Amino acid sequence: MRPIKYLFQFFFISLLLIIFKIIGLKLSRILASKLFSIVGPFFRSEKIIEKNISFAFPNHDNQSKKEIANKMWKSYGKILAEYMFIKKFREIESEKFLNIKGQEILSEIKNSNEPVIFVSGHFDNFELMAMHIEKSGIDVAAIYRPLNNNFLNPLMENIRKKYICRKQIKKGVSGTKEILKHFKSGTSIALMIDQRVSQGIKSLFFNKNAFTTTIPAQFVKKFNCKIVPIYIERKNDEKFLLEIMEPITFKDDQNIENITLKLNQLLEQMILRNPHQWIWSHNRWK
Repeated sequence: MRPIKYLFQFFFISLLLIIFKIIGLKLSRILASKLFSIVGPFFRSEKIIEKNISFAFPNHDNQSKKEIANKMWKSYGKILAEYMFIKKFREIESEKFLNIKGQEILSEIKNSNEPVIFVSGHFDNFELMAMHIEKSGIDVAAIYRPLNNNFLNPLMENIRKKYICRKQIKKGVSGTKEILKHFKSGTSIALMIDQRVSQGIKSLFFNKNAFTTTIPAQFVKKFNCKIVPIYIERKNDEKFLLEIMEPITFKDDQNIENITLKLNQLLEQMILRNPHQWIWSHNRWK
């Protein structure tokens, strides 16, 4: 049944992308946000989304949780619509669609020639973060998790490599070796720390243990490198706020567990700024 489901998703998304291209970015955002608020729950488990929101907001009533989920699907739809126009985002000046806070930090990183680890989560529109880092002249490689849908994944990989960040590293054992190779050669690494991983540790995330990647912590311990948090927020359909935060340095006596927990706490603060702009559909606390 799963291959049939994935094939249906592939044809559905492909048809949408063609329609988006025809009607333009503005109408595509409107159509996609309304459409995904209706069909989104058929793609991901509503129970998982509700459970995740409940972990983060235990005091919210059902109506508040549904509102967060509904707005999340609308954001999801807009992100999908924007993939069809990602080449346009790549070619125009970042300032035309981004209000940037902390650009001077990126300039310092570029001039220092010392690689850093950029960390963030799946916020709205998360793809623009790695794109802007690379457009700022920083040699960066982005770590990504391939889509479960084998029909859609080649399409998304092609878009990412051509227009978002040319150096793409697939998560996994072989990917970890590739990350190390790139970092040693002076390439900064950008990764999302909000997804559940099979190779990680249990660390508190919204007061409940969740398997969390230790890649940033391991690089801190091995290379004494800086961690640079980065956050994006949709202000309206025309503009985003992109915030590059102050680099974090950790003391030598802090271990893998402490560093990972600190980054989870930082991620929580980002999510709380705009809960509906984080993707709650990941099975984060499995």
